[in-house]
Amino acid sequence: MMNNITNNRRQRPHIVVIGGGTGLPVILRALRKKNADITAIVTVADDGGSSGVIRDYINVVPPGDIRNVLVALSNTPEIYKNIFQYRFKSSDQFFSGHAIGNLIIAALSEMNGDGIFNAVQELSQLMKIDGHVYPAANDPLILNAEFTDGTLLAGESEISAADKTIKRVWVTSVDGEKKPHAVKEVVDAIMQADQIVLGPGSLFTSILPNLMISNVGKAVCKTEAEVIYICNIMTQKGETEHFSDADHVRVLNNHLGQKIIDTVLVNTQPVPDNYMDHQKYGEYLYQVKHDFNGLRQEGCRVISDNFLELRNRGVFHNGNQVVDELMRLTSRPLSWIDNEFN
Repeated sequence: MMNNITNNRRQRPHIVVIGGGTGLPVILRALRKKNADITAIVTVADDGGSSGVIRDYINVVPPGDIRNVLVALSNTPEIYKNIFQYRFKSSDQFFSGHAIGNLIIAALSEMNGDGIFNAVQELSQLMKIDGHVYPAANDPLILNAEFTDGTLLAGESEISAADKTIKRVWVTSVDGEKKPHAVKEVVDAIMQADQIVLGPGSLFTSILPNLMISNVGKAVCKTEAEVIYICNIMTQKGETEHFSDADHVRVLNNHLGQKIIDTVLVNTQPVPDNYMDHQKYGEYLYQVKHDFNGLRQEGCRVISDNFLELRNRGVFHNGNQVVDELMRLTSRPLSWIDNEFN
C-alpha cells in the first residue's frame, strides 16, 4: 500500500489492473487509449464454461479471462479479434461452447510445457498487445471458501451457486501440495507500479483469488503505488448480497490483514427502476448501497461520481469515465481530498 507519494510521476504512468471476469476488459479497453504503461494480472481460478472443460481435460490454467484481456489490449485488426473470440455453436458437437482463443491458449501452454505464463507472453506478441498480460499464477488454482455456517466448498462455480454467505476465501494448487505462487514478473510489476487498480469484478471469485496468492498479496501490501478499488455497482447473488460499498472494502482489507485500499471509486448514479433484465443478468441483484461513514472507518479516500453505463438492459461501468478518473489520480498526491458525499 502507498506509504508516500510525490508529484514526480513518470511521463507514462505504470498502471497495474488486477482481476478477472467481464469487468476487467471494460477498464483495459478504455485505458489502452491513454498514455499509460498497462499490466493486467488475471485470475487463474476459474472453473466454469469452456475454460473449465479445457482445464478438466488437459490440466492447464483456465484461459477464458486471459483470452478476453488479450483481446481488450490487442492492436490487431478487428477480424483477428473476432476469430479469436469466436465460440462454436451447439450444433458443432465436438467443439460446442468452446472459444477458439481458449483452444489456442491451451495449445500454446501444452507446446511450451512450462505453464501458461510464457505461452501468454508469446501470444501477446502475436496479438500485438499494448502492455503486458500476466496470469496471476503459472499453474491452475482451486478457489476455496468457508461460509459463515462453518461449511467449506472448493471451486468457483460451486461457491457462487451455494447461496450462502461467504466468510473467507483462499486458493490452493490443483494437487493441494504446491503453495500457490506468482512468477517474479507479476510481483515486480506490482512493486514498480504507480497505481494498482482492483476491479471491477466479482469480489470473492475474480479479485480476491489473485490477492490470496501469497506473494501477490504481500506485494500489494508493500507497494508504494496507490491502491484503488473500483466498487461494483450491483450486488451479486451468492457473493455480495446486501453488501454496501464499505462492506466490499472491508472484506478486501480483512483478507489482506491490513487496510490496503487507498482510494475507492463509487458510482452514485441510480439505476432506473425496472431497467435491468434480471433473466439475462440473473446473478446481479440490487444496487450497492452507500456507507460513507463505513468507508471513512476503512481509511480510504472516496471519489463518487456517475460511473454508470446502461446498455442491452444491463448495468455496467462506463470504462471511459472510470479511466478518466484513474488518469487524474496519477497526477494527484494522496493528500488531495475529493469526497463528494451525496
